[in-house]
This record gives sequence, structure tokens and C-alpha cells, in this order.
Amino acid sequence: MRKNSYWNNRSIRALRKHMGLTQSAMANELGTRQQTISDWEVGLYEPRGASVKLLDIVAERINFNYYTGLEK
Repeated sequence: MRKNSYWNNRSIRALRKHMGLTQSAMANELGTRQQTISDWEVGLYEPRGASVKLLDIVAERINFNYYTGLEK
């Protein structure tokens, strides 16, 4: 099981940019609010629970390495 620490503000921003999405578009893709994405990206909060799992799934599907913020 992965820990939340893999999804920090830098890795979330890198994933969003890798996908070519705005914060609003990423929020729509993940079923959350734009403010949540913003809060994650500025480090106010970290994703948890189902959000972590969803980020893992998205990253794996697009071959994104969230350890480094780079493609695998």
C-alpha cells in the first residue's frame, strides 16, 4: 500500500501539467473541486483515502512516475 507522502504538492502539480490540464479540468477528471486541487498544489492539504487511490490509478494509466514527477 502506498503512503500519502508520494502525493505531495510537487507531484500533484507535475501530474496535472503532464496531463495538460488546468486545475479546474483536473478537478472535473477526479470528481472534486478546483479549490481542492489548488489546496493540494500549494501544500495546504495532502490527498487522502480515495483521492490517493484515484491519483495512483491515473498516474499508472498514463505511465507517470509520481516518485520523481517524470514519465517512467
